[in-house]
Amino acid sequence: MAAAARILLVEDDSSARELGAFNLRKAGFTVDAVETGEAALAAFDPQHHELVITDLRMGDVSGMDVLREVTARAPGVPVIVVTAYGSVDVAVEAMRAGAHDFVGKPFNRDHLLLAVKRALESRRLADEVRVLRRRAAGVERPLVVASEAMRRVMEISDRIADSDAAVLITGETGTGKELIARRIHARSQRADGPFVAVNCAAVPGELLESELFGHVKGAFTGATSARTGRFRQARGGTLFLDEVAELPLPLQGKLLRVLQEKMVDVLGSDRPVGVDARVISATNQDLTASIREGSFREDLLYRLNVVDVAIPPLRERREEIPHLVAHFVERSARGRELFVPPALLDELRARPWPGNVRQLQNACERLVLLCRGDTLRIEDLPSARTPRADTAAPGAGPDEWPPLPEAGLSLVDLEKRVIERVLRLKRGNVTHAASYLGVPRHVLAYRMAKYGIEREEVGS
Repeated sequence: MAAAARILLVEDDSSARELGAFNLRKAGFTVDAVETGEAALAAFDPQHHELVITDLRMGDVSGMDVLREVTARAPGVPVIVVTAYGSVDVAVEAMRAGAHDFVGKPFNRDHLLLAVKRALESRRLADEVRVLRRRAAGVERPLVVASEAMRRVMEISDRIADSDAAVLITGETGTGKELIARRIHARSQRADGPFVAVNCAAVPGELLESELFGHVKGAFTGATSARTGRFRQARGGTLFLDEVAELPLPLQGKLLRVLQEKMVDVLGSDRPVGVDARVISATNQDLTASIREGSFREDLLYRLNVVDVAIPPLRERREEIPHLVAHFVERSARGRELFVPPALLDELRARPWPGNVRQLQNACERLVLLCRGDTLRIEDLPSARTPRADTAAPGAGPDEWPPLPEAGLSLVDLEKRVIERVLRLKRGNVTHAASYLGVPRHVLAYRMAKYGIEREEVGS
């Protein structure tokens, strides 16, 4: 680490700056040398600079200002302060403010390099401790990465981890959005805090507000005790909102206010409560299309999507399939030595995997469970039929439904008729109808209101 470390050197005396930079570069470090505190704060990049060395006595922005700002922005980056000999009181003040060490001025080469070596070693040990802690906590899960597309996803995730910016992770179902969210949390300065996950599609809309923001005892019928709420449970850590497109519109406005004000309105209380949680959200929906349909707020998307991470589907990174298969088979085999024949790998690579990595994992677990020898068999793979293919009408191929009249038809009328037909099929159950149509419930409810469809008209 030391030989490759990048150091930011801040020194207003040109001779001292040149000498310090020369000695550091000669020792194998990469050095960015700047003259003022203003230039240092503009140049500092916590993703690239592993150490900061700053003079204390400078112009309008002093070395103490640089120290405090660097410590606030990147607590893991050590700062060495440079003071004139005899300024012990100033050095002590700097150490109390968070400086890792101090060296005298003018520079003594050996003392400078020794201080740098100690600071970088201290950072390395601190990083190792953080890694061990997050592994012990079980927050971060293993990720198999063997494609350029996923390496890019990892690079973006790691670069944004140390910020508190809101992140929106997009991708089809089963691509590993929560794994990426956990990785971002585990590599952030909030790694010691909780990782709280909420599936917005799994909680009924009428209960979701209490789930997120909490309530006081007696706030509504059935509220026999107070509830903290997920935002406050994630204090000092990360709140992961999965399937965020499923949030009802009224709740979207309240979430927007929380993100803006860092305060939650607890149900039944007249006093807002401050929150301190980074928000990472995920969706498999096209939120831009949802905005056009009126089912998602555009201003909320801007708040959630400060940084976006798009995970490609498995069919666009088939080179990862052999590596994923090896990982899943080994994990499911529990010590058994199992052979994956080339013909089976070819079959796995050829399949479309609409359920992505999660579907491939399930297939591997099935192969292992059904294996009676030491070689996995193609015959034990689940059917490769596309979803709901077996529910198509007899004799009706994909190009034969719906029948198209020569005189033309209204697309709006067709959509309305399809919704009415599905609702009749599902006996007026909007949730089941939405699942059948592959859309969120609130999107179907919006379309029903748009076309004036009432459940009573189609129920049985």
